[in-house]
Amino acid sequence: MHEMRRRVGMIDALRGWSLLGILLANMLIFQYGIWGKDQIRLYELSTFDLIWRGILNVTVEHSFMPVFSFLFGYSMVKLKESLEAQGLKAGRHLFRRSILLLTLGWLHAEWLWEGDVLGYYGLMSFFLLLFLGRKAKTLLVWGVLLLSLFGLMALLPSDSGPGSGLFEDKARMEAYVKETIPIYAGGTYEEIRHHSNTASPLDENNFLIAAVLIFAPFMTAPLFLLGMYGAKKQWFQQPDQERSRYRRRMLLFLPVGLMLKSLGYLGLGESWSESGEMLGGNLLALGYIFAFAWICALTKPSSVWLARLEATGRLSLTNYLMQSVIGTTLFYGYGFGWFGRLGVLAGCAIALVIYAVQLYCSAWYLRRFGMGPVERLLRMGTYLTVSARSKPKNTTLSS
Repeated sequence: MHEMRRRVGMIDALRGWSLLGILLANMLIFQYGIWGKDQIRLYELSTFDLIWRGILNVTVEHSFMPVFSFLFGYSMVKLKESLEAQGLKAGRHLFRRSILLLTLGWLHAEWLWEGDVLGYYGLMSFFLLLFLGRKAKTLLVWGVLLLSLFGLMALLPSDSGPGSGLFEDKARMEAYVKETIPIYAGGTYEEIRHHSNTASPLDENNFLIAAVLIFAPFMTAPLFLLGMYGAKKQWFQQPDQERSRYRRRMLLFLPVGLMLKSLGYLGLGESWSESGEMLGGNLLALGYIFAFAWICALTKPSSVWLARLEATGRLSLTNYLMQSVIGTTLFYGYGFGWFGRLGVLAGCAIALVIYAVQLYCSAWYLRRFGMGPVERLLRMGTYLTVSARSKPKNTTLSS
């Protein structure tokens, strides 16, 4: 029982820690827009902020969402096992859960923030149901194969890869970002929502958009599938005995991931940069996962900070949505209107403050209520019951 509790606590703590990386990456979107963050030269930033933007690109962006993806796949397998142990049909429960995530994501994107990922996780859940009953070896082969395939495809000329041609030209993108700045910085809620839901810098080519939608699950699937593989191979079940394994994998994936993600700053060309981003982002995510697991294995189970991380992870869905509420309120015109005004480093400082508050508030909230409000809603919809007290704890966003 002690080992099982520690295993579940480690996964929840890892999920809670990954929320910090996700918030740091999302802070760029809150500050500059989902497209504007990649057109940062259109904002008047200091040299120091530009350097810090590069550091975030290498160490944070595209590497913490894959951590969440890994945990989503991992916990999906554990939830299936839990449902079957209760004599319930896992398929229909997970199907309902996918619909609920998709609905939450749509509401989040439609009414609050354009950077939503919940809807995509809901869509990925349907895709992952195809792999849920597969053997561990099959999951590993598919995960490695897809990761390698799309990493190598990025080396092809830019007009040959999946999703090429979506942007009509750079001028259209710049015009969109310049139009976005005054609307997000000073617009009303309705003006910002209308712009977010109607304006787009993408070439409205239905065939190309359909092609991207078809390719997208396969492009982002590797970490989901590797998480499912890890669950079937019983990773993180015995932290004390697996400590040396965590360390070896950390020392392998961390430097390789950082090196690949740095290729874009070595002047090797756009293709090498995109390939390094695709491969490096996922490998660095694995490095972060094993580094955190190694640190957890060295940490006393009674650690206060570990308990706070665990509580934050157990409220991952609620905390993620609260980050959107706080971020849009601070930076959009109907709130404080700080959009594009503070700088990258100041945004990181704000992210740390928000996350610190969530660390303390999550532990306080769980001591009194036992489950987050959005987690409870998801649980009730999954099990079709008003009360979910008897159900397992590990069924939050990524379970």
